[in-house]
Amino acid sequence: MKVVHKVEKCIGCGTCVALCPALFEMEGAKAKLKGGIAEGGNFVLEKEFTPEEQECAKQAAQNCPVTCIIVE
Repeated sequence: MKVVHKVEKCIGCGTCVALCPALFEMEGAKAKLKGGIAEGGNFVLEKEFTPEEQECAKQAAQNCPVTCIIVE
C-alpha cells in the first residue's frame, strides 16, 4: 500500500492527525506524513501497513476536506 500526501494542498485542519495519529502529525501549520519521502512536491510512504494503519489511512483520505491524501 502507498499513501501520498499533497502538502501544497494541505490546509492544516488536523483531521488526518485526529483520525490517524499513527501516520500523520502536525508540523507547523500543516500536517506531515510520518516517515514520508519527498517525491515531486508530495510526500510518499510505501510499506506494508498494519490493518489498523490501512484503515486509519483510508479514513484520513476520505475525510480530508481538500483531498490532499491519496491511498493506493
